[in-house]
Amino acid sequence: MIQTHLKSTAMVALLAAASLTAHADVTPPDVMVHDTTIDVTSILKKDKAELTTNRQKLYALIDAKVLPHFDFNEMTQLAIGRYWRQATPAQQQELIKQFRTLLVRTYAGALAQFNNQTIEFKPFNMPPAGSDVVVETQVKQPGAQPIPINYNLEQTADGWKVYDVSIDSVSLVTNYRGSFGSEIRKEGIAGLIHTLAARNQQDTASK
Repeated sequence: MIQTHLKSTAMVALLAAASLTAHADVTPPDVMVHDTTIDVTSILKKDKAELTTNRQKLYALIDAKVLPHFDFNEMTQLAIGRYWRQATPAQQQELIKQFRTLLVRTYAGALAQFNNQTIEFKPFNMPPAGSDVVVETQVKQPGAQPIPINYNLEQTADGWKVYDVSIDSVSLVTNYRGSFGSEIRKEGIAGLIHTLAARNQQDTASK
């Protein structure tokens, strides 16, 4: 089973910040992160009981609010790394599909553990004509050190898209790249796809 070392509270912040607005091409990235964080965390607070017991509603929330604003093609290529070119076009599409599903399951688990953490937004300076930026935040919770989170966004034809996030100095993409690479070296591209599909199916069946 492929494991990650991401903190669940930080993943909640990722969920919030990744839910960008429809005017992503004109709204500064830091403003979008701030405004949508308030929006999404409000939903989590209001519907906490139902979201923690109804996993299908969790999945629907993630699909509607979060995943459309990720560049999954870019994220998957970065996560697979040098092995991406070894995959056939059909395998590449399946990797994107399974990686997307994996993140849905991961975020659902993070949402279920949301417990009114607060998010602080760091000062942000938009570079002139910048198309690749980092928005810095940190998650605060009682009795624990703040968790710094950096969001990497790129401006595309469809607006700003998240393509990586660093949690406590650990990159999401780099973290997956290590586990994916290990699986590919042992079982090949087909083996990684099989492992991802099996894990996603197991996670679905267990809910």
